[in-house]
Amino acid sequence: MVEGSFVSVALILALAVAAGAIAKLLRQPVVVSFIIVGILAGPTAFNLVEGAEEIRLFAKFGIAILLFLVGLKLDFHMIRSTGKVALVAGLSQVAFTAAVGFGIAMLFGFEATTAFYIAVALTFSSTIIIIKLIGDKRELDTLYGRIAVGILIVQDILVVAAMVVIVTIGTPGEGSVVTDLVVTLASSAVFLGVIAFASKFVLEKVLDWISKSPELTLLFGVAWAIVLAAISILIGLSMEIGAFVAGVSLASTAYRESLGARMVSLRDVMLLFFFIELGASLTFADALGQLWPAIVLSVFVLVGKPLIVFAIMGWMGYRSITSFRTGVALAQISEFSLILIALGYSLGQVDSAVLSLVTLVAVFTITVSSYLILYTDKLFPLMQGFMHLFERGKASAVDEESQSLSFDAIVIGSGRFGTEVISGLISSGSSVLAVDLDPDALARARELGAETLFGDVGDPDFAKMLPIHQTGTLICTAPDRSTNTLLLESLKSLDYGGELYLTALDNQTAEMFAKEDRVTTIRPLKMAANRIVKQLKGD
Repeated sequence: MVEGSFVSVALILALAVAAGAIAKLLRQPVVVSFIIVGILAGPTAFNLVEGAEEIRLFAKFGIAILLFLVGLKLDFHMIRSTGKVALVAGLSQVAFTAAVGFGIAMLFGFEATTAFYIAVALTFSSTIIIIKLIGDKRELDTLYGRIAVGILIVQDILVVAAMVVIVTIGTPGEGSVVTDLVVTLASSAVFLGVIAFASKFVLEKVLDWISKSPELTLLFGVAWAIVLAAISILIGLSMEIGAFVAGVSLASTAYRESLGARMVSLRDVMLLFFFIELGASLTFADALGQLWPAIVLSVFVLVGKPLIVFAIMGWMGYRSITSFRTGVALAQISEFSLILIALGYSLGQVDSAVLSLVTLVAVFTITVSSYLILYTDKLFPLMQGFMHLFERGKASAVDEESQSLSFDAIVIGSGRFGTEVISGLISSGSSVLAVDLDPDALARARELGAETLFGDVGDPDFAKMLPIHQTGTLICTAPDRSTNTLLLESLKSLDYGGELYLTALDNQTAEMFAKEDRVTTIRPLKMAANRIVKQLKGD
């Protein structure tokens, strides 16, 4: 049995690699290929899903890590910086999309409960797709990128709440539905309070010690997510609550970005098995029968959701270019939409036809919206005249420049040399973001007045999260050659156009950096030697 499951998983992974390669050639996110692999691996095609229990366990791991990362991104600083527009646009878009989606579903003859599920599934946009594509365009740190992420945070909180309600209603206890909901919410509040206490007084100190080992840090993140999900089940709550709370408990720590960057790839691999399990539940007969409703709902998601965002952001005073980019970015349904429908299917509240319908909408909208996001700047001139209809006028337009999250300099490395650089920059009135893997060094930087971020800049995924396009100067004071060279390669791939200062302790490294445009080489040993010589000469 184990050997057969092992072979099946091996074949599924090979199929996923092939489908992922095709998706890359078509400039599509791998999530689309995962859905297709799930359908192909299911009983309607190759029937590779033999170890159903093993696949289901891997799928649960994937969902737990996904929810952990959602909680981990609950950045209250970002919510404050784009809070009003994220909250208003997020809630309004969810409400209007759900109302129209419910009406469309009812017109196609679905009963009220099913129509409600479909409507809710249409409201959420894909965190994975949006962050991946906007990140690849180096626009996560722009105003529209931060607004889109803020709206996603609002949506993610709502989707977790929806999952809690669905699980509570779908698995009723001894009391009424209202009583069960109250008990669940109260239990969740107590659970969150206990974890919040641990986060404030225990977790930060534990992570200060664990963070000295990158491997142990990753293992801790995975274990924390899975253990809290398991505890949540044992105390009568849903797994989703525990995994989400695990992420929220670490969201305010200095290790949030580093943990998130390290766990993203693991999430993507584990989510593959969720889509495999999903594909095993689909049939071509259901898909063909739902083709016409899927097309209509997909057009609504691709056109209607952006129009709602255009109207809301225009009413709030944002310029048409920002509204357009934000609205287009949200024009797809989410991986959470599939998780919600799969949850309803497992509870017997929706049938396989609805599962097929929402999966088709996901494939259609994610595929089309990926190209819309990639070519937003080329599409906007064609839509500019139409977009002006949503503007309130220049006098009331939001000052978008004043909302840019920027630093005069980003300093990599907060050791003795880095501390001197940070101190000098802050003394001159510059705003500084200090980045380091040493919590003690970051504490010293905060005392000097710098903003701080824990992470490894040698990791390309982490480098993408830095606001590099919102600063004109990036300084690496780390002495080791590998950090400087890896940072240089990462910044090249991200098309960083500002001034870059790299540290070299030897002539070979200095000569290599001298060949690079925009790079100024820092020679700390030579600088110190020259200063000593000048002092000895009395200069």
